[in-house]
Amino acid sequence: MGIPILLVSVVLLLNSYVGLCGCYKRIFSFGDSIIDTGNFAYTTGNNPTPVKESPYGMTYFKRPTGRVCDGRVLIDFYAQALGLPLVPPSIPEERTGQFPTGANFAYLGATALAPAYYKAKFNFDMGGSSHLDLQLDSFKKVLARIAPGDNATKSLLAESLIIMGEIGGNDYNFWLLARNRPRDTPFQYMPDVVGRIGTAVQDVINLGAKTVLVPGNFPIGCVPGYLSAFQSNNTADYDRNGCLVWYNDFSQKHNQLLTKKVQRLRLQNPGVRIIFADYFGSAMQFVQNPKKYGIDDPLVSCCGGDGRYHTEKGCDKDSKVWGNPGSFASWDGIHMTEKAYSVIADGVLNGPFADPALLRTC
Repeated sequence: MGIPILLVSVVLLLNSYVGLCGCYKRIFSFGDSIIDTGNFAYTTGNNPTPVKESPYGMTYFKRPTGRVCDGRVLIDFYAQALGLPLVPPSIPEERTGQFPTGANFAYLGATALAPAYYKAKFNFDMGGSSHLDLQLDSFKKVLARIAPGDNATKSLLAESLIIMGEIGGNDYNFWLLARNRPRDTPFQYMPDVVGRIGTAVQDVINLGAKTVLVPGNFPIGCVPGYLSAFQSNNTADYDRNGCLVWYNDFSQKHNQLLTKKVQRLRLQNPGVRIIFADYFGSAMQFVQNPKKYGIDDPLVSCCGGDGRYHTEKGCDKDSKVWGNPGSFASWDGIHMTEKAYSVIADGVLNGPFADPALLRTC
């Protein structure tokens, strides 16, 4: 009898964060393709797009779901840990859905600042068909329908978790990965990106939110797409993990500014829990110690082409899948695998990569 009890205890320990918290009745989220759960795919209608085809979704769902991943993305792990159903994309039911357990407004390619900002200031076509202003406008329309009146809105949001991102990454990606653009320019608009995120956080607090999770940026210097685009013969350009130093320093600068913004927002909003999620630090766990997580090489893509980083071809139905996605950190050279997201999510849910750890807010 002792062995079965021991096995059950081990299983419970390994899955200790799953479904143990019931303190939030809903999750409302904003962001880009990192957590888009189907908005972009829905808006493409009958038009083909790789995310609606195999091998996307092969790991957990066994079918494409509109997620830019082989399986679950970060918001899915948060919902499951909080004992909630997976958060549905907002757009399919934007006009009619009641969203009893929340809605996800994130959209592939979304930016923090509107494209018009970059056109006016830098004469640059930033790209992307969604940004924080649009997502927040949609959110407010949904709130006005499902919880009309200030009191109803505040009551609903007080028992909800708001996830503000990750957002802002594409404001840098579109510029840094464009040809013939000086890489220092994003430092000029970084304060505006962080400022827009901060304003969005304050907006949802003004509406009645009491708990807001604010994620930072990832270590983009370890992303295969960046490693491939900026390969260098100078060993000083790389750290001991094989990541590009300049680009990781850039991400850290964004995170430092965002952390300071969060600290100011906390002072301005006593009684509101504003949680900074250190996605950079949590992701570096499997970069620095991949074998601990069953990852072979954290710097190569699972789905793609040939070459050092498997990024010579994007991920689609004709691409090569280099093995079990569970042994990779990168799915398609830009987005991560379910395995990588599970590690990051655990660091946020249980610590130490969130201040405070999300499950400790229950």
